[in-house]
Amino acid sequence: MQHGIHFISGLPRAGSTLLAGILRQNPGVHAAMSSPVAALFTALLRQMSQENEFALFITEAQREAILAGLFESYYRDIQASKLVFDTNRLWCSKLPALSALFPDAKVIACVRDIHWVLDSLERLVRRNKFEPSKIFSFEPGGTVYNRVDGLLGMNGMVGFAYNALKEAYFGEQADRLMLLTYETLTREPARAMAAVYDFVGQPPFAHDFDRVDYAEEELDARLGTPGLHRVAAKVQHVERQTILPPDLVRRVENDAFWSDTKRNLRGVRVV
Repeated sequence: MQHGIHFISGLPRAGSTLLAGILRQNPGVHAAMSSPVAALFTALLRQMSQENEFALFITEAQREAILAGLFESYYRDIQASKLVFDTNRLWCSKLPALSALFPDAKVIACVRDIHWVLDSLERLVRRNKFEPSKIFSFEPGGTVYNRVDGLLGMNGMVGFAYNALKEAYFGEQADRLMLLTYETLTREPARAMAAVYDFVGQPPFAHDFDRVDYAEEELDARLGTPGLHRVAAKVQHVERQTILPPDLVRRVENDAFWSDTKRNLRGVRVV
């Protein structure tokens, strides 16, 4: 690609949409909430695997060219001078492929204590009390315990993202990864954005943290989860009391591995 490409990944409801909303203020940057590129990427990988008998005629070089061409095609209307941030929780699990396709690409993973991620999603469910969510397969029954079990499962919205994050954090391409905590992004947005630009090797930009209004209303409506990708205008940290039962909080209270410097075996930058 003639323009640079980097990736935003990490945990759901941990600030990735907020980060994209802030980055969008920079006219030299393209950023949005989760793009469809990751789903197309995995679909192509599968179609080019040995599951397809015609994979016999696809070389490794052709696979790489086809996957790189996916990004080129999707972002073809973006100015060549723009820096692209493609957002999807999948990218943390694809660092080996991304590093081969884009040798200069970096991944910024947004993180937050797991119980606050669960709390945030549960609040959305209760706010949209008359509309079942696609997050839970539009199932209108169940309790907060059913929903948390589903979210934390290996293929759940939170569980998959969490495991993908660990894969990247402890993996061989960890030097391409930066973790940005929700607390830093909301309490010290200027410091957070300075770290982002420094990490990707770009000059800083004077963002307006009082006017970061961003939403994807149509998509959220289709997901049956209005407000899922809505960002408040002012970047700020709002203190609140969790609505989760105490036993669910205790279940994940020690899962923020990025907070333990002794476990940061590869020196990943955590902001």
